[in-house]
Amino acid sequence: MNPTSLQIVAVALFGIALIHTFSTKFFERLAHTSPTHAGLWHLLGEIEVVFGFWAMVLMLVMFAVEGKASATAYIDGRNFTEPMFVFAIMVVAGSKPILETAGQLTRLLARGLPLPDGLSFALVTLSVVPLLGSFITEPAAMTLAALLLHERLFMAPVSARLKYATLGVLFVNVSIGGTLTQFAAPPVLMVAGVWGWDMSFMFHTFGWKAAVAVMVNAIGLVLLFRQELRKVLPASGSTSGPTIPWTVSLIHLVFLTGVVVFAHNPAVFMALFLFFMGFTTAYAQYQNPLILREGLLVAFFLAGLVVLGGQQQWWLEPLLMQMDHTSVFFGATALTAITDNAALTYLGSLVEGLSDEFKVALVAGAVSGGGLTLIANAPNPAGAAILKDGFAEKYIHPGGLLLAALLPTAVAMAAFALL
Repeated sequence: MNPTSLQIVAVALFGIALIHTFSTKFFERLAHTSPTHAGLWHLLGEIEVVFGFWAMVLMLVMFAVEGKASATAYIDGRNFTEPMFVFAIMVVAGSKPILETAGQLTRLLARGLPLPDGLSFALVTLSVVPLLGSFITEPAAMTLAALLLHERLFMAPVSARLKYATLGVLFVNVSIGGTLTQFAAPPVLMVAGVWGWDMSFMFHTFGWKAAVAVMVNAIGLVLLFRQELRKVLPASGSTSGPTIPWTVSLIHLVFLTGVVVFAHNPAVFMALFLFFMGFTTAYAQYQNPLILREGLLVAFFLAGLVVLGGQQQWWLEPLLMQMDHTSVFFGATALTAITDNAALTYLGSLVEGLSDEFKVALVAGAVSGGGLTLIANAPNPAGAAILKDGFAEKYIHPGGLLLAALLPTAVAMAAFALL
């Protein structure tokens, strides 16, 4: 490896960004103790801002060292489809008609289970919705599950232990729950076309195993916290504002479907998103405020990861390629904790001559580790942005998330390795 000076700077900035993600609480405290610059400290205390901020620093360094042409060429060469898609899908999936429809379906399924209401709600939301991500995409599933859990569980007077455990199971289950198909999970999407993986291959190689792990994780959490979940109040079923006509809900579902179908064509799904914005304005009486701020922050986070991550290939790729199919399974899971799992599989897709066992192990490890940190899987920042209000000081402690996700991650790894 002979990295350039710029690549070394990029690695240093990536490391600083990782440390920053563990230090946002420090900046929030500075905002209270140093009111003169409280705005700056609050900005740096937003975990969704971290990677975008340090990506901006990298671009300033690139402008200074290599000039405008090189810097703009680098930016133009990055693929920002995923951040744009996550923004669009978060806003559409988080709209009131979609949430009410999802809530009604969740309640219907939960009522069909011979369990107390709080237990059945948690079980359905943490199992069915993540598996639904294989068809509506993982960002949409994460948004729906997080919004359903927000008022019902995360804003309820339950223990922080239950909240972190739920977050860990949610993140892991969404990461593996999108593997029933070849188009829904970002790390699968990066390689499916190159390696010729179709829906039949995905279901037989990953999908049914992921479904088993998702159910084990959800059932395990319900059993472990059954006493607290029994106390979670049932949903009232009533909503503020006028009753939403079925035609309005149907049109929202059509917009959601359109954005998902054209997830890889930003010009199309952003055009649909703009039409959606117009529709919600025309029928504002059936809407709640759209989650535009949360969506933009998450998109900024992911875009920063794209910019910084593009300079990490020089060390990630050789590290990955030194492993055999057994070690890459565990290595990919561990590496996912410090880099986006889609980036790992993308690097693997660039290498010729990999064995089928290596390819499967790489993807299985990458999706298994997708719940360990906020940056491990693209939908995680979306879920964190919605659910962080339920934690003390509106802060999700990275260490708490890591510990909470370890057991669900182990279940996912065991399912892929042993079944």
